[in-house]
Amino acid sequence: MLPFTNKSGDPEQEYFADGMAEDIITALSNSEQLFVIARNSSFVYKGCAVDIMQVRRELGVRYILVGSVRKAADRVRFTGKLINAACGSHLWADSFDGRLENVFDLQDQITASVVGAIEPTARKAGIERAKSKHLKPLRSRLRRSSVTTSEAGLTSPVRSKMAAIRLHILSKAAREP
Repeated sequence: MLPFTNKSGDPEQEYFADGMAEDIITALSNSEQLFVIARNSSFVYKGCAVDIMQVRRELGVRYILVGSVRKAADRVRFTGKLINAACGSHLWADSFDGRLENVFDLQDQITASVVGAIEPTARKAGIERAKSKHLKPLRSRLRRSSVTTSEAGLTSPVRSKMAAIRLHILSKAAREP
């Protein structure tokens, strides 16, 4: 996750933008499914124009969360985007609006919304990546060894074991950084 850009023109909003980033990093770090880079590592990019592919190489990440904060009077808008760092495509994007009456409540609401959207999106992308990474070679090996890929003729315990192996491969691959 990269530091959020303060687009409000108000230097005091740096505090809000940095607090949002820190809260989201902390919340995402609590997920066993996600590999989250430490704040100190990602904040070296603060205030810099970055190339997503370069950040990917330097930090060793698959997905990058970027965002911005804008303020007008007593209202603030946070915009976030989850980017597939391998190709630069957007996996998720959304905006959140709120009043600055209680900045911590607003940060908590936005953090919960962002994490609630990102975690399943990243998990789904990881599962899709795992399917293509692990199951295609397995199917190819099965075809080459003249073993049928149809489970219809197998006994129930064998089908159950194959399902457990597939689930293990997918969950392990989804957790890989």
